[in-house]
Amino acid sequence: MATKPYQPLLLRLLHGVNSLLVILALLSGYCVYNQFDGRWGKLALPRINEIIDIHGTIGLTFFLFLPLFALYSLTLGQRRLAGYKALGKLSQVNKPIWWVTLHQLTNTAILLAAALAWVSGKQMEESWLPTGELNHGAYLAHLTGWLVLVICLGLHLLMGIKVGGTPLLLSMVSVKYRSEDSPHLWPAQAKQWLVDRGWLK
Repeated sequence: MATKPYQPLLLRLLHGVNSLLVILALLSGYCVYNQFDGRWGKLALPRINEIIDIHGTIGLTFFLFLPLFALYSLTLGQRRLAGYKALGKLSQVNKPIWWVTLHQLTNTAILLAAALAWVSGKQMEESWLPTGELNHGAYLAHLTGWLVLVICLGLHLLMGIKVGGTPLLLSMVSVKYRSEDSPHLWPAQAKQWLVDRGWLK
């Protein structure tokens, strides 16, 4: 019988919070685009006067949580990202390692796209869109970041299904955790992790 996949509790928490914020940011961001831009297509949505403030508040919250998720991904979750050997593994087309590598590349692309959307959003001025200033580099970079993020999110789900199927997806939303993964142990585990790398004595 196959072992059910298990995801660390901290990963699930950070992944869940950031996923929710990304979805909210995408929805509110599209409303901003639809209301003030719409040059590449728009929907007949009701006008929301405070939509820029709403999107900005969500973005600010994302600004606080994305670095935590990125830090986790680059340290404890590094194996879920593409390493320097990733391109070489892509030569093994249709083999399990090929799909795993594609999944890792997608995860990496999501982080990069989120970072682009995050950084470009911080460079924008709230007055640009209401006054019709739609060609600022930061705004176009912001749109690009979110577009790439939407594509990568779709690929992320597809790759997750391909690599681990439903059990993998369910493991990301499970609320159960192992005794050794208890939040009470996190401070000691974090300290030991730093000691093991010589960053703390």
